[in-house]
Parts: sequence; C-alpha cells; structure tokens
Amino acid sequence: MTDPAEMAARYKARYKDGRAKSTPNELRDEMARRYEAAMTQVYAMQIKVKEVINACGVSTSQYVPYFNFGRQLYKLSRQARVSDENFAMAAQVLLDKWAARGCDPKVLAKIRTDVFDIPAPK
Repeated sequence: MTDPAEMAARYKARYKDGRAKSTPNELRDEMARRYEAAMTQVYAMQIKVKEVINACGVSTSQYVPYFNFGRQLYKLSRQARVSDENFAMAAQVLLDKWAARGCDPKVLAKIRTDVFDIPAPK
C-alpha cells in the first residue's frame, strides 16, 4: 500500500503550473488538501481490512479482492442519503458479489461488521 502523503505528492505533481495552466492555484491547493484527507481515510480503512484478513488467515495472494470489497463498501458509506436498512442491503449485495468471485463469505461479513460497523440486513 502506498503512503497517503506519497499519493498526495503525486497528485500535486500532476497539477504543476506548466502542465495545467488553466487550473487556478487556489483550486489546486484545495483539491490536493481534500484528496490527501480522503486518501488518509482510505489508507486507515485498508489497514483495518488488512488486520481482519490477517486474523482470518487469508493468504496474501488473495488480499486484492478483499481490499476491493473494502473499497467498495467505503465508497458506499460515503454516499449521502442512504438509510441504514438500504445501506445494509447494498452491503449484502456487495458481499454476495465478492463471495461469488471466490472470497470467503465469513471473512467478508467480518470486514463488513468490524471495519464498517454494518449489520446484516433484516
């Protein structure tokens, strides 16, 4: 996993004056600040997912699908106007999707509850 500060530095490098002259400096700085804050949250989420999958004994060769499941849950959690029950059902759909792709449903459910505090739908 890439360090959030390194990711933000790469982002800033893409918007140097010579490459994107039409982007105002104030906007670029604010965008970089928001991006760095978001990547810090994603990085923290990935660390929690990694702790869960390590505790469950998942092989390192199988990390990517579990991280992708975590990223999709994170994206879902950031959406506005999602009620708790709809959120739980959408999380269950994602769990079923990644279980169909070969991930262990018990590990996915543990990620859902331990990392995101999403209960199973009723």
